[in-house]
Amino acid sequence: MKKALKIFGLVLFVAIVAVGLFAAYVAITGIPSYKPGNLSLKVASTPEKVERGRKYANLLCIGCHLDPATGKLTGHRLADVPKPFGEAYSKNITQDPTHGIGSWTDGELAYLLRTGITRTGRYTPPWMPKYPHMSDEDLESVIAYLRSNDPVLAPAPVDPPGVSKPTYLTKLLSHLVFKPLPLPKNPIQTPALSDQVAYGRYLAFTLGCFGCHSANFRTMNELEPEKSEGYFGGGNEMRDHSGNIVRSANLTFDETGIAGWSEPDFVRALRTGVRPDRTVFAYPMPPMPELSEADAAAIYAYLRTVPKIHHVFERPKRQPAVAEGGPGKALYNSYGCNNCHGDNGQGVADLRHASQHYPTDAQLEAFIRHAPDFKPGIAMPAWDGIIREGDYAPLVSYVRELERAAQTVK
Repeated sequence: MKKALKIFGLVLFVAIVAVGLFAAYVAITGIPSYKPGNLSLKVASTPEKVERGRKYANLLCIGCHLDPATGKLTGHRLADVPKPFGEAYSKNITQDPTHGIGSWTDGELAYLLRTGITRTGRYTPPWMPKYPHMSDEDLESVIAYLRSNDPVLAPAPVDPPGVSKPTYLTKLLSHLVFKPLPLPKNPIQTPALSDQVAYGRYLAFTLGCFGCHSANFRTMNELEPEKSEGYFGGGNEMRDHSGNIVRSANLTFDETGIAGWSEPDFVRALRTGVRPDRTVFAYPMPPMPELSEADAAAIYAYLRTVPKIHHVFERPKRQPAVAEGGPGKALYNSYGCNNCHGDNGQGVADLRHASQHYPTDAQLEAFIRHAPDFKPGIAMPAWDGIIREGDYAPLVSYVRELERAAQTVK
């Protein structure tokens, strides 16, 4: 008996030491690196490819990499990364050869987008999406766009405004759970648009909709999305630009999801950011005007096939279609402007420079009412008919206040 206890004690001691050593190893080494990879690929750029790549870049890349301060894809802080993952900054992906991706080959870019491994072997953390389901044609289109003459991609010799600081949890998960993805074994083709369900499934996978709208990023299955915990049942915790927790919506056709939504309801909401009840999306969920009505209808058709999940959880209060009048700051928060623009106006788009583009109050109000008409493809919805008529003046006045406050700080 004593011998057995000694053996048990020795085994326990060795296990504790091993766990301790592994914990120390994770803390010291951080996010792991792997053998660099490259694909034999040379993308033949065409106007059609560039335009299709622009569509996917607007949906997948620009929101994370566009810095309002530079007006280019030089990287910025990712405010919506869950706190347990740490502080994160996106990278410079302009065509600058030193600070950006100007010296990367097409094969190196493709390998990164597929696996998550950079050309130096660095594994990109969980907040950098990987695209194992994107078709070969669409992947090449994204690369063709990154080589294009779009001004946001022009070489910019700057680094992001900060350095990512992953938590110990992120480092640990990167050793145990989040691993580089394998390259596809076979060519991937884009399903025909005529096959609505298959094409909608393709978009839901490629755009990463399942990641945000399932239970948790830690339990999503990137290779087999439909095996993710709480698949499209919502409730995943994210953060807006003010640091408030925002839970993703249930997109299954349950009464706690979108059971009462028609196809036109869904198409309008996805493309404009306005729900059937006339409330608007909260950051980090952007409107997706780049999606065609056929694209959105296909996603709707696919979601109808997803098993229903009854999921009751607290949702943030939404601004009503007719809000009570009041001070500008109260309206700014009531309508959810702070979700995207932050408490000080510096968010997805920097409101503190509004007068440079819209010097008069009438011009700024017109932009707020019909932003997509001024800038086609912009993520900001048209607020006309949502913001109460009497609320425009104090809202515009408050935007001017944010600009004056920023100038005072300087």
